[in-house]
Amino acid sequence: MTPEDQEETQPLLGPLGGSAPRGRRVFLAAFAAALGPLSFGFALGYSSPAIPSLRRAAPPAPHLDEDAASWFGAIVTLGAAAGGLLGGWLVDHAGRKLSLLLCSMPFVAGFAVITAAQNLWMLLGGRLLTGLACGIASLVAPVYISEIAYPEVRGLLGSCVQLMVVTGILLAYLAGWVLEWRWLAVLGCVPPSFMLLLMCFMPETPRFLLSQHKRQEAMAAMQFLWGSAQGWEEPPIGAEHQGFHMAQLWRPGVYKPFIIGISLMAFQQLSGINAVMFYAETIFEEAKFKDSSLASVVVGLIQVLFTATAALIMDRAGRRLLLTLSGVVMVFSTSAFGAYFRLTEGGPSNSSHVDLPAHLSMEPTDTNMGLAWLAVGSMCLFIAGFAVGWGPIPWLLMSEIFPLPVKGVATGACVLTNWFMAFLVTKEFSSLMEVLRPYGAFWLASAFSIFGVLFTVACVPETKGKTLEQITAHFEGR
Repeated sequence: MTPEDQEETQPLLGPLGGSAPRGRRVFLAAFAAALGPLSFGFALGYSSPAIPSLRRAAPPAPHLDEDAASWFGAIVTLGAAAGGLLGGWLVDHAGRKLSLLLCSMPFVAGFAVITAAQNLWMLLGGRLLTGLACGIASLVAPVYISEIAYPEVRGLLGSCVQLMVVTGILLAYLAGWVLEWRWLAVLGCVPPSFMLLLMCFMPETPRFLLSQHKRQEAMAAMQFLWGSAQGWEEPPIGAEHQGFHMAQLWRPGVYKPFIIGISLMAFQQLSGINAVMFYAETIFEEAKFKDSSLASVVVGLIQVLFTATAALIMDRAGRRLLLTLSGVVMVFSTSAFGAYFRLTEGGPSNSSHVDLPAHLSMEPTDTNMGLAWLAVGSMCLFIAGFAVGWGPIPWLLMSEIFPLPVKGVATGACVLTNWFMAFLVTKEFSSLMEVLRPYGAFWLASAFSIFGVLFTVACVPETKGKTLEQITAHFEGR
């Protein structure tokens, strides 16, 4: 192979000479982008303390009944599904940096509307706006971070997306102890405002700039992020970098990662995470915790701790291993959770409605008390297992496996799948429990986790230590 051929076969942004750069500003840029997921997590966690606060509020504050409260929590997922579609278009046409800047605006606007809310429709409108921003941030932030990071730290930085999400949720829970719903919404404006300010000083990703034929800007961005622009070359950019076309769906390098990305997002939501989180406070009440709201904080702390652990070991252990181990833990914990519901189930009832607190109170107190600790242990184990693998890794892999021309469309489809499944599971889980009983619903979630593990072993490639171009080449069979 001639030197000219070698230059042409270099990856889009890959090191010459075998040594990766070690610039530190890439961590600053990743932090700036991760403030979007922090805002996203705060928006998700906001409803947990805000709903009780709204119910306590005196007129003229808006009043939430049961139905309104359920929509107040769930409408975020609908906005986020729309945000995923919009984000897929923005990330390709406006760029990664500008998309992050733009998503800060509906975050701030949504929380501002909630702060000023005088009726239910203003509350729901504000939540819908924050949901739209959540969908954009959940798509753009992983893409931005994966494209600015070099392979040795891409797993660490990519996992920080989910770490910031769970940190935002925990921040909302903690702040909800001392702040009423209006001031809590004011606090929600702070992270996106800080992101807007900080991202103004960060560069666009070199890969996006190269795809726009802006070589000088790409080299300047690389100099800023990695500390050096020497030894990096731009390959010839032909028709394959001119955008998405339907014909590309027949290429192995497109349909294979597309199937993997969609499947991982579906299995993540079918694992039962939303159901476990929904019943967290009730389970802690049965275990006789004096303050059942402590459940939210304990769950948040477990998520943060184990997501941070996953981030630290991601580039050593690899994605496949952590996904597999995480799935196995989730299988055992949801099976135990189902066993708890089976053991606490009372006699036959003529009612088809599943009232969980009443359902759990049919057994004598001492027996129920001991079994409640089985539920607490199962719940904590499940959340820890989820946080180590199936929480962060689907988002990380989504940002790694798609080639540049289809990244916006493909990641948009993945985010839409995730949020649609989240809405479906959240809204329909109660109906499923009426049909299958609580234990059957959780055993079904365990079965989905088994399928997720099998799918991981059979179909998901290992991406640690590889450039994004090497990952694309793997799917193309090169």
